[in-house]
Amino acid sequence: MISALISILIFPGFLFLFILALAAEYVDRKLYARMQTRLGPPWFQPFADFVKLLAKELIIPENADRLIFKVLPLVACAAAATAFLYMPKWNTNSVFSFRGDIVAVIYIMTIPTLTYFLGGWYSRSLYSLLGSMRVLTQLFSYEVPLLMAVLAPAILASSWTFSNVIDFYSANGFLFLVNIIGFGVALVAVQGKLEKVPFDIPEAETEIVAGTFTEYTGPLYAYFKLAMNIQTISVATLLSAVFLPFGYHSGFILGMLIFLLKILFIISLLAVGRTIFARIRMDQMVRFCWQYLTPLALLQILINIILKAMIIK
Repeated sequence: MISALISILIFPGFLFLFILALAAEYVDRKLYARMQTRLGPPWFQPFADFVKLLAKELIIPENADRLIFKVLPLVACAAAATAFLYMPKWNTNSVFSFRGDIVAVIYIMTIPTLTYFLGGWYSRSLYSLLGSMRVLTQLFSYEVPLLMAVLAPAILASSWTFSNVIDFYSANGFLFLVNIIGFGVALVAVQGKLEKVPFDIPEAETEIVAGTFTEYTGPLYAYFKLAMNIQTISVATLLSAVFLPFGYHSGFILGMLIFLLKILFIISLLAVGRTIFARIRMDQMVRFCWQYLTPLALLQILINIILKAMIIK
């Protein structure tokens, strides 16, 4: 019981995840700035911003549903952290693992996005309502190709469980490279899930202020931003486990180092993506996801099905 509480609250639970999430925000902002020939923030800036927001006044709109308005940021943080606990880090076993945990994690990671939508909806603000509708529209656009791309490696491994997928690719050398198309699709779809450029349409400050977060201030806004940072770590952990399944049998120290390097690699790719592209319109985003990302994800699934049949023979 005590060990489970330590795993949940300290390591590799919320405290470790909190530090890692703020570090990820720093790396993302620093790389983004340097690629734009700017200096970027100091290393402590994400923590300073979080503390500053906690100290600010909490203002709740007059027409908002007060209970739901307050609870949603906490639900977003809890859901993003829960998904992280169900994924492997330095070895094949997570804090809580079970058969089919890949599918469960994908659906748990949808909950923060739904809280963003509900937060804007129950704010009763015009800007928030527009932002929340954009959040939901994006969800129906990127979620299908992301799900298909993540499940493609699992199809080849004949398992929906992280540990089995990792063991399969670890035993088959460089076979994980066959999933390169799915990895590319997942990276682009993740940009939409994290609402980063070019898919930052729900928070387009030049159009709708801060979108779904327009009415959020102080601690509640801090929790929403923390949830987004935690979600960044969670999706990076998901992609590293499914598409980069190496380093999980190297012991704690080396395994943790490889895990952190893979997280850094994925965050760097996301930072490059938000640097070289500009924001697109919602109709362009929907068309891109359904006309390009989804067929590519389907192609990856077909490749893996054919390869699986060849391996079985």
